Amino acid sequence: MTARVAEGEISAVYKELAPMEGTCDKRGITSIKKLEPILIQPEMESHGDEFYFLSNIDQDIAGIVQTLYCFKLDDSNCGQPVSDVIKQALAKVLAHYYPLAGSLTISSDAFANDDIEVLGDITVPDPAMTGKLVYTIPEAKSLLEMPLLAAQVTRFKCGGFVLGLAINHCMTDGISATEFVNSWGETARGISLTVPPFLDRSTLRSRQPPEMLYESFHFDSEMLARLKKLAMEDGAISSCTSFTVLTALVWRARSRALKMKPHQQTKLIFSVDGRSKFNPPLPKGYFGNGIVVPCCLCTAGELIEKPFSFVVDLVQNAKEKVTEDYIRSAIDFFEESRPKVSLTATLLLSSWTRLPFDTVDFGWGEPTQFGSAKMRKESVFFLPNGKKKKGITLLLGLPHIAMKTFQELMQV
Repeated sequence: MTARVAEGEISAVYKELAPMEGTCDKRGITSIKKLEPILIQPEMESHGDEFYFLSNIDQDIAGIVQTLYCFKLDDSNCGQPVSDVIKQALAKVLAHYYPLAGSLTISSDAFANDDIEVLGDITVPDPAMTGKLVYTIPEAKSLLEMPLLAAQVTRFKCGGFVLGLAINHCMTDGISATEFVNSWGETARGISLTVPPFLDRSTLRSRQPPEMLYESFHFDSEMLARLKKLAMEDGAISSCTSFTVLTALVWRARSRALKMKPHQQTKLIFSVDGRSKFNPPLPKGYFGNGIVVPCCLCTAGELIEKPFSFVVDLVQNAKEKVTEDYIRSAIDFFEESRPKVSLTATLLLSSWTRLPFDTVDFGWGEPTQFGSAKMRKESVFFLPNGKKKKGITLLLGLPHIAMKTFQELMQV
């Protein structure tokens, strides 16, 4: 059985499972005599090969979690062999928890010739010892080649045994995992499940995104001049550029149109060409990404309530920080951490006003238009507009209701 990744969605096809013997001394378990693994099928297989939905939460925390359960046997429960009870109960409980039978493997039974006390305190993991008590597949190259559930029963000469489990976290969290093991135990004892599993995960499907409306707004040189005057009229800043004032206007208006809460953090990320920031500059014709993406951060309340000059100053300061040292530091940071940037309440702005798209010529002249074929919902583009490219066209998408407010705020 395999797990499949398709267009960002992991689906598990469920089918079957697998079970392991060993020696120890006072220093711990020195060897495990492994029996051949076997496959355990759900006792009543009513679900053929099919796909099982995993929510985004499931997919985000995929990874194998290993746990151990230690048991002592007494005279009242030493009838049927442990491994038989465990296997038979597993076949029964999988009829309820059938998704776990997707690529399931119960590892072989095993036997260790010492008492279970040699394990000591398993709440403090000793990988050299406890690692022998959980079945693994050494040849597996990725999570997709590993079973969703693997179980190993290791019997000790005192009569005790350890049940070692390896469960893929995409299938269960801690609560669900313990409910499954408790249900397994109840099945072994021949009693009804206290908490039958609720298997429909569609409750946690991602919500349908609102329908986006895409619009363009044109700012000629006169409108941009009015924006600059507005930004400097309180005397807080003495100069600004068309890019910084329009960026500030868009960030502020978009946050207001989306009705962000005053205390909510809002973030602006924009691209800056770093080629000229180096000494010497990157070679002419440098082919690759030479941009960096500085960030501005403040609350929506500050963004909307403070003077326009405050927002323009935030953008200008972030842009001015882009130096060679800044870029080198960013490169080093990514080398060490490879961070995953959250785009919650974020505006991604990219200016194409200086890109020479309009000079492309295959023999039929220059293009009459150019633009973006697809946009992220967080994105805004600046495109050149008007004669000699002195104007700017702003392109963005917003939900219908928010777009109406945004349009009103673009009247400058």
